[in-house]
Amino acid sequence: MKEKVYPLDYPKTPRHIWEHFYQFTQIPRPSKQEGKIRQYIIDQATLCGHRYQSDDAGNVVVYVPATGDVQQQETVIIQNHVDMVTVKTDDKSHDFSKDPLQLCVYDGWLSADRTTLGADNGIGCAAALALMTDLSVAHPPLELLFTMDEETGLGGALRLDSSLLTGMRMLNLDTEDWGEIFVGCAGARGWQMSRDVQRETVPEKHKGYRLVLNGLTGGHSGIQIHQQLGSATKLIAQWLLKANSLGVRIHSLRSGVAHNVLSRQAEVTFTCPESTSQDLQQLQERLLESWHSFLPDADKNVYFEMVETDIDSVLTTPCQEQLIQLLSIFPHGAQSYSLAQPADLVDLSINLAIVRIEEDGFLLESSLRFFNRDQAQALIDNVLSIAELFDLSVKDTLSYPGWAPDFDSPLLAKVKDLHCSLFGKTPAVKAIHAGLECGILKSKMAEVDIISFGPTIRGAHSPSERLEIATVEPFWKLLTGLLKVM
Repeated sequence: MKEKVYPLDYPKTPRHIWEHFYQFTQIPRPSKQEGKIRQYIIDQATLCGHRYQSDDAGNVVVYVPATGDVQQQETVIIQNHVDMVTVKTDDKSHDFSKDPLQLCVYDGWLSADRTTLGADNGIGCAAALALMTDLSVAHPPLELLFTMDEETGLGGALRLDSSLLTGMRMLNLDTEDWGEIFVGCAGARGWQMSRDVQRETVPEKHKGYRLVLNGLTGGHSGIQIHQQLGSATKLIAQWLLKANSLGVRIHSLRSGVAHNVLSRQAEVTFTCPESTSQDLQQLQERLLESWHSFLPDADKNVYFEMVETDIDSVLTTPCQEQLIQLLSIFPHGAQSYSLAQPADLVDLSINLAIVRIEEDGFLLESSLRFFNRDQAQALIDNVLSIAELFDLSVKDTLSYPGWAPDFDSPLLAKVKDLHCSLFGKTPAVKAIHAGLECGILKSKMAEVDIISFGPTIRGAHSPSERLEIATVEPFWKLLTGLLKVM
């Protein structure tokens, strides 16, 4: 293992959490490439002399015997996922498959230099390992469950061999608002849609350009969807609709990086009559002025950048018009809000996540989140009707259940009482509009009582992801205190 080189002001307590989290930031762990971090977990279990098992999906369960004065309590499952979303800014040179993250501490927050931090869900994994390596912690028998491939569709949880687990109570450490206890999460459906494109030669007296729409914040398509952050895909679709009347002819389009990320950048290459370049500049200025009137402050830095480039073909006019219409009408954003928590809990949403127009075809990727499958059905039908109308081939990519809130959970009652005792106030109890693995695990183990909590993370799934350092110690205090009274 390489020598630890902590950044300036890297936090020191709780020591075991921060040491393990540091290692998680230094070991590459993109989704579907979790081999090295998986080996780190196995090595830690082996060093501690604990048994572990894994299943065909690569999920790992470490069995930790009881310690202290809680020997007679029943087994508790501690669950986290090991993979991370890999997003960076354009000016950052970073290979997520091999490069360690470069950590920064500023104004009480830990982040990475122009990349995602992976606190989602690395800090939860670090806490689970700290329970194993910190011998001062008293706890009942533990089953530390580390799942793979969560960020691309909860693949590890879907393929989990639940026979590896015996516990009837589970603590999921994958939520991102300290002081809040989560007892429900959204389910999801998702698709990839594709079709061929038709091309022709560049019209005479046309000049080629590359246009980049940048400066948006991006973020998590579930827990940030209510913030109404700008979607680069939908904004560039608006530009295409307006620019079409100026004679623009599309060559290519790229927007978005993953199904669960709000697109923060779009790039289109096109040609247009030489005489219309000034008109395009004026269009961009009008659109930016319009967008600034309603985008949140986090997205007020949105901008266009246009440079000349060589282009050898463009979409035919009928093909281009169809795709522009498709992107214009395809739904995106929050569709309905919870009547119980109308300020911040979305009941139903959809993310137009990825769009590609390449030489050989068109690709669109979208996912929707819901608490009530019946409520979501009309939106599902709308999406599939749009696909049929525009002759798109459809491939299902996501389908997993939600986790129905249980406000009468005995485990919830205990954590509320303990939180009040430790911190002098009752925690908020909520459901989250994101795809926690709890829904899938509950469908496999119906009798398991589950709650979820964690320290504060902001900007997950974006290069601005950051972890609030001051919330980690109370998170640890609640976790270790709860294990004594369960």
